[in-house]
Amino acid sequence: MVTISHVIQDLLRRQVLIQEAINQEIVSFNKLAKVLKPQIEEELGKQVKHSAVVMALRRSSEKLQKSSKEPSFSYSIETIKTDICYILLEESPDLLHKLKDFYAKIDFKKGGILNIIQGNFEVGIITNKKYQEDLLDLLHDEKVIETIDDLISISLTYSGAFLYTPGVIYDVTRFLTWENINVIDIILTKTEMSIIISNQDFTKAYRVLGRFAENRNNSEKILNSANL
Repeated sequence: MVTISHVIQDLLRRQVLIQEAINQEIVSFNKLAKVLKPQIEEELGKQVKHSAVVMALRRSSEKLQKSSKEPSFSYSIETIKTDICYILLEESPDLLHKLKDFYAKIDFKKGGILNIIQGNFEVGIITNKKYQEDLLDLLHDEKVIETIDDLISISLTYSGAFLYTPGVIYDVTRFLTWENINVIDIILTKTEMSIIISNQDFTKAYRVLGRFAENRNNSEKILNSANL
């Protein structure tokens, strides 16, 4: 038999931001019950008491907080690169072949960037602003969908096998979302995540990621000490 608690648990599983607010203990269960009550009644096909929804929310939140686990990893802000541009092109048979010769022009030792993201119908290119003109000249007969300038890259270096740890990307991007920071792209390797954002969001992003990195690293040190 489907109960109020079952419906609430299902709703919370589907609404990650509400989960986060509950874990941060910044939710008014009375107000949240008013918001969720119509959905609960629709799912159950009958009217329910407001007090019953509040009680079920409190119980579900306790279970949610107990089951919430911190991923076993830490990270540090490794590099920050400015004056980056993002070029989005329509995929074509010759596009990637043309880009092979462009690698030789990038001075990676002096902070050069060239990331190519190939989709089914589009190809995104992330590179330094100083290479943009040469790149567009090379691709003059390709269809450019959009170019975005004034971007920065914040690279985070991780401890452990974070590629195999569920929730790692969410654990970082959720804080950017709360600060209304838009992520243009994310580039992953085995131990590194580079986040591409607008330069105007740099100060907020650096503050948020720096604070999160410090808290995460301190938590990991405490856990390691406890396990000794």
